[in-house]
Amino acid sequence: MILEEILIYGLGLLLCAGVMLLYVKIKSSKSKVVAQKIQQAKENGVYEPVSLYPFIDPNICIGGAACVSACPEKDIIGILNGKGVLVNASSCVGHGACFHACPVEAISLKIGTEKRGVDLPHVNQNFETNVSGMYIAGELGGMGLIKNSVEQGKQAMENIHETYDAKILADFDVLIVGAGPAGISASLQAKKMGLRFKTLEQDSVGGTVFNFPRAKVVMTSPMDLPGYGKIKLTETSKTELLDLWKKVTEENEIQIQENTKVREIKQEDHRFLVITENGEQITAQKVLLAIGRRGSPRKLNVPGEELEKVTYRLLEPELVQGKDILVVGGGDSAIENALLLADENRVTLSYRSEHFNRLKPKNLVHIEEAIATKKIRMEYASTVQKIREKDVIMNLADRTETIPNDLVYIFVGGELPTEFLKKAGIEITQRFGYTMKSKQV
Repeated sequence: MILEEILIYGLGLLLCAGVMLLYVKIKSSKSKVVAQKIQQAKENGVYEPVSLYPFIDPNICIGGAACVSACPEKDIIGILNGKGVLVNASSCVGHGACFHACPVEAISLKIGTEKRGVDLPHVNQNFETNVSGMYIAGELGGMGLIKNSVEQGKQAMENIHETYDAKILADFDVLIVGAGPAGISASLQAKKMGLRFKTLEQDSVGGTVFNFPRAKVVMTSPMDLPGYGKIKLTETSKTELLDLWKKVTEENEIQIQENTKVREIKQEDHRFLVITENGEQITAQKVLLAIGRRGSPRKLNVPGEELEKVTYRLLEPELVQGKDILVVGGGDSAIENALLLADENRVTLSYRSEHFNRLKPKNLVHIEEAIATKKIRMEYASTVQKIREKDVIMNLADRTETIPNDLVYIFVGGELPTEFLKKAGIEITQRFGYTMKSKQV
């Protein structure tokens, strides 16, 4: 009897030990995969975050992987040796799903790292800047995700409604600058609350979304639009999203003044004077800035850049066919647009560096395939010297060459509207590892 019990207990222990060994082996194998992904991310230049990202405290993390499962983008977070770690941090778009999914609150959302600072305007919990009456919502404040921008626009307008004074005379109670997700949401909320408002957009309705290539897929998540209701989107095209904005604004009779760029904002007598580039002057008691972080597209500042064939966005790639095209830039926008144009045109891609940095893994694979198959002519370490009506003079790695050209697309980033903000009195601070407040997420 005793021998049987010993055998039973012994078998039980062996079984438990076997299960434990299998568990450890699986965890070790998964850790190796994550470590390899991290190494690959570092080699591809996508390991360091470029915008909002999750910071995982290893002293609190229990390695439950809820954050990994919750992330809609995948491979942003992995489990290494029982702890959550960043893998492809530069691909993070700030959903905040990992932050909300963590059962032990080991995750906070940060912007900027110890080495790389990010310029951010001073904004308090109510989205008001250091300039009383001037608010910021959306991408400019560090939150680029559509859902977060929509929520911030709504909350900022609620705070404006609570503090505005009907006795102050002005053309409008609030002027909204920008008609992207934050600006549209703020406009809808202002209409809902009965505020007198005006919305200006320097380009077209949709803001940053409008400047995406038509085929680009926009990742977002469920959101609540004021005056419209809940909208659940996981993957959608730019066209579908712009159609949604158009439908929402038309149903709520929201008029947005497009192609109107604000040049200056001045304070006067408890209100603001807003001056546009076409000379229009508008007074408002409050101002909400819902503009993008990039402001205006960065230019090459070369002769001929003012020609009509030069542009900084690609709206309808399917209409461009049989052309000699030069795409300038080496970031994701330049790569995605070059690939969209390559099927029906002769595309040259010019990048000033000797190799790509910080590309999304899929973009890197696709562009390398296109270069290898000569679908796209690639010129590393190159710059544009001069743009002419029928050609472009290029400074290549070892020579100067004139190439035939019909169209030039420039995607070299945008100019942060820092000077515009400073001129308006808003304080700009370079943040290193700044933790976003819970109300901002």
